[in-house]
Amino acid sequence: MSRELSIGYSPCPNDTFIFYALMHGKIPLQHVRFSPPVLEDVETLNSWALAGRLDVTKLSFHALGHVPGTYTMLAAGAALGRGCGPLLVTRAGQEKRDPATWKIAIPGKYTTAALLLKLFLPDHSQTVTMRFDEIMNAVASGRVDGGVIIHESRFTFQDYDLVCIQDLGQWWETETGLPIPLGCIAARSSLDPRDIEEVEQAISDSVQWAYAHPDQCGGYIKQYARELDDQVIAGHIGLYVNDFSVQLGDEGRAAVDELLRRGREAGAFPNMAGGGS
Repeated sequence: MSRELSIGYSPCPNDTFIFYALMHGKIPLQHVRFSPPVLEDVETLNSWALAGRLDVTKLSFHALGHVPGTYTMLAAGAALGRGCGPLLVTRAGQEKRDPATWKIAIPGKYTTAALLLKLFLPDHSQTVTMRFDEIMNAVASGRVDGGVIIHESRFTFQDYDLVCIQDLGQWWETETGLPIPLGCIAARSSLDPRDIEEVEQAISDSVQWAYAHPDQCGGYIKQYARELDDQVIAGHIGLYVNDFSVQLGDEGRAAVDELLRRGREAGAFPNMAGGGS
């Protein structure tokens, strides 16, 4: 008899693209089955992970550093790559001010975006937490001086008369030579190892199925996407879904290990042995 697992991921196009096949019966499963998925903002999922709520969940890599004994990173389904990091933006005309003195909006306390800001501006202390889709309006209206934007916002911030003063992913790549690890899929560590292995393989197969049948995923993606423009959706998927999403590999694991190491050194989360599966 198969074990039913709870699962959660974000409504962003990269996640709905990745999970379409798995959630629609396209990928055969032997030992596990999934309850209806919960689609929530990644920071909500991060908070739930701290409480151990779901069996399988999307997590920011920053959040992974807070749950080493509860969740195991899977080698499939990750958002990790080059040229895809969060952007630190401000209103046009404000670029020359020192960002260390700004009030900066972040898309959640446990997001990788928040950790990257901490690493980039170690002396900065004025952050305001808000949903990722509220940040651009907050910056444009002057409620905050700057904001760290993620997801589709990367493609639309100029529509708000905002300018990018630092691509945090680019800063990371220059600093480390590694791709930027943004988010992963994790499974509860207490699950049967056989079940974890099956879930990991099924997610990898789901990504490859989506690549082979992209048109079949479109309706599901648009059902949840905040930006419905086809080019924005395609750009989002192209940026955040790649070979690392199929299999993290040695380079991907090295990037995750380096992010967690730097996070520990910066006091971002408790000491831990590592983030691997």
